[in-house]
Amino acid sequence: MKKAFSSMMRTLAVGGVMAAALSAGAAQIVVGQVAPLSGMEARQGRAYSIGIRLALNKANTAGGVNGNTFSLVSKDDGGRSDDTLAATRLLLSESRPLVLAGYFGDRSMADLAGSGLLGKEKIALVGYRVNEIRDEAPLVYSVRATLRDEVNKIVEHLATVGITRLGLFYPDGPGAAALIAAMEDVAKKKNVKLLVKGSYKPDSAKVAGTVIDAFVAAAPQAIIIASSGSAAADFIEKYRMNGGAAQLFAHSGADIEHISQRLGEEHMKGMSIAQVTPNPYKIAGPLSKEFIDTAAKTPDLGMPVSYAMMEGYIAGSVIVEAARRMGSKVSREGFVAALDSIDNLDLGGYKLGFKPGMRSGSKFVELTIVTATGRIRQ
Repeated sequence: MKKAFSSMMRTLAVGGVMAAALSAGAAQIVVGQVAPLSGMEARQGRAYSIGIRLALNKANTAGGVNGNTFSLVSKDDGGRSDDTLAATRLLLSESRPLVLAGYFGDRSMADLAGSGLLGKEKIALVGYRVNEIRDEAPLVYSVRATLRDEVNKIVEHLATVGITRLGLFYPDGPGAAALIAAMEDVAKKKNVKLLVKGSYKPDSAKVAGTVIDAFVAAAPQAIIIASSGSAAADFIEKYRMNGGAAQLFAHSGADIEHISQRLGEEHMKGMSIAQVTPNPYKIAGPLSKEFIDTAAKTPDLGMPVSYAMMEGYIAGSVIVEAARRMGSKVSREGFVAALDSIDNLDLGGYKLGFKPGMRSGSKFVELTIVTATGRIRQ
């Protein structure tokens, strides 16, 4: 897997090198990423990285932006939050990126935002994935809907079809209280009941038997799973094996490819998952077509297209747009100002924008059905 990923990265890098050669002396805009390129969440981390590179190389092959071309420098934290900040400091020192992108993990993001490093370096972060509801932080920009938006969408759907007894499975971290409060708030508004809650340790993929027993005993009609893909797979497998029969609704951070590889068809059948980007598997609009065409033209992609790859592509596209708005004079301060000017960007049916105090750029959420073979069906 690592060898194939390295080969694919070299293939994608060629596009940037070739484009840079078209414009001798052009500045190279470096995008820096620290993400789980190995470990439990490696599939999503790598896919996100590929998506960013696809967007940057698309801009490069068109001649760059304002005379500048792009490159992505990635470092692997292995999904270990303790390594994320150290790897970021090293990346900033070695490569001097203009912007950061594609980070993963509740604690990793909390530690980075709380360290003051972004403010000290005057550098923005565009695009990240967490399994919690985060407070807005300076210089941190999301290109997806929030977990609160996803929970609202799921609960509204369930209330509409008459499902009123719910459960919630979530990571037991600093963001747990905000997630539970959001769940209880929307449940009250929609006149449904949160019967049972259960959690797991954020840096683990194991779910305790007592948690499973609590869900089986409470017998909710549906369970919302706000966890990583690895923890979701462990929960679903144990819950079904112990006779749990509720409908299962996972949030967008769950890696459906990983889950479907681990679980049998009897466990996957009828599962739903919230998605915060357009479908990457079929043409559902201009952005989907652009992404699918760009991926198809890239040799040795290294792994199948996915929602995580689509999200990386969106993050890369936002970075390219901000660089265009920044003009030919390249600076971190100028890039942040350009990001703040994006208030209604249409990437082809996927709209996003940022406002003072609101850096979660999108509200797009749709529910999809997972077939017994692990494929997405709208």
